[in-house]
Amino acid sequence: MYMRKLTSQVVMTYDDPVADTKYGKVRGLKIDSTYIFRGIKYADAKRFQQPVEVEPWEGVKEAFQYGYVSCELNTPIPHDQFTVPHFFYPQNENCQYINIWTQSLKKDAKRPVMVWLHGGGWFSGSSVELLSYDGENLSVFGDVVVVSLNHRLNVLGYLDMSKYGPEFANSANAGLADLVMAMKWIHENIENFGGDPDNVTIFGQSGGGSKVVSLMQTPEADGTFNKAIVESGLPRPQGQEATAKEIANRQEMAALILKYLDIPEAEAAKIVDVSWYDLAQATMNAIYVMKEEGKSVSWGPVRDGKYFLGYPRDWGWRDETIKYPMLVGSIISESGSLGLGDGCKNRWDDALVDKYMQEKFGEYAPKIAEEFKKAYPERRLADVLFIDTGGRNNNYDFATNRAAAGGPTWNWLFCLESPYNGGAMPWHNAEECYVFHNAEYIEAQYVPEVSERLQDQMAGAWVQFAKTGDPNFCLIPQWDKATAESMPTMRFDAVTDQKVDYDKDLLASFPPPKPMSFGGSGKMYAIFGLKPEE
Repeated sequence: MYMRKLTSQVVMTYDDPVADTKYGKVRGLKIDSTYIFRGIKYADAKRFQQPVEVEPWEGVKEAFQYGYVSCELNTPIPHDQFTVPHFFYPQNENCQYINIWTQSLKKDAKRPVMVWLHGGGWFSGSSVELLSYDGENLSVFGDVVVVSLNHRLNVLGYLDMSKYGPEFANSANAGLADLVMAMKWIHENIENFGGDPDNVTIFGQSGGGSKVVSLMQTPEADGTFNKAIVESGLPRPQGQEATAKEIANRQEMAALILKYLDIPEAEAAKIVDVSWYDLAQATMNAIYVMKEEGKSVSWGPVRDGKYFLGYPRDWGWRDETIKYPMLVGSIISESGSLGLGDGCKNRWDDALVDKYMQEKFGEYAPKIAEEFKKAYPERRLADVLFIDTGGRNNNYDFATNRAAAGGPTWNWLFCLESPYNGGAMPWHNAEECYVFHNAEYIEAQYVPEVSERLQDQMAGAWVQFAKTGDPNFCLIPQWDKATAESMPTMRFDAVTDQKVDYDKDLLASFPPPKPMSFGGSGKMYAIFGLKPEE
């Protein structure tokens, strides 16, 4: 195991490791074999404006503590801090900070670099939000350089103020521009932390997965990475008409926010000086009003055809990034099975399972049960009640279409049942502690011996991919790439195996999906707790 020993001590002295950056020297920590640098500033930015390089400094800056995380309109509280333990950190608009874990500071070490993009959609979260995100064990296990970072979110990163002055020209993509700036910083400086700037993998989960795809569709990021991993975060096709509507809604929201702040449009530049609380209140008011009108704003990049070229399933695959090797995958259930039904699913008898099947699937229930038993003969029928279909279908669509366009793409699915509550389907975020080789950090998921083996397989595959562009290595079965016609899937479980198109008929047996709203921001009104002004 590569878990940090409880007896390890952190003793900070002036002999702590020092590394050079383009802008000045930084002092980090050394814990056992790992050099750790936290909270290095990679950019500065004024509100709604593009990030710029930091000013050089004299002497040595300390990089012992994490930097600020982005301000949030709402801070989602997990339904159960035991199953998804969160760590909340001070928020500030001045949030462009980067963290590094490495096994060497030699410039010629040329270790593969793995850059983590955190989840939380484009509206919440941080690089330190989850215990799983700690990069020390992955760096030790894989002998890689692990990097994580913060960037502007929600209204700070994606409000379209472009009509109010040239300084706001790319305000609708300011948060994405932070990501680009971070990637450029890594490309220019990571050699001084033992990394290879020409061997960089970006990987992220949920909203972080969408950030991975977005960077691949942003020409300004070209040359800063060459491999990509998406975990439960593929953006769904929306169509070009929906994209145009999103742009119009984003501009309407900007006008409403100015109205609530009592700022005339001719004096819109004053918005950079209002307090965060006032800006957040005005934003929530605007969200509420637009929701009442049946409109919504989904925070995230907006296609302008120049800086951000839009998601590939809507606007096409780029020649520059279609060649990048890519892993895409998700969780078998995503929503898990906690708090659903009557007690632990593994204790339900056949009659109760049938009852729930009828309630959820109606006339589709018999066919779903039949196809589930074919796809998962080893699992209990109750598990089908929690199968994720939306994300899984999106994986099929994305992987086979990308393969048809010439993109090397491997698919995976995380299937390990948690022992929590007598047996629970894995939930959104469940794979992260295995990818980071931090399985013991999440008590609700830990299965003795199984977790150790599975984290070696997952972290090993991710590291092998980062090193070579191919995830195949000795601890897993043969893992084949997707093709235009079919999608092999590596199923990470107590017994890991590969199956090809094994669940396609199962997915087809489910009822047609209900229309989705892509503007989840509308839900934030109640969570934030602010009352909209009439």
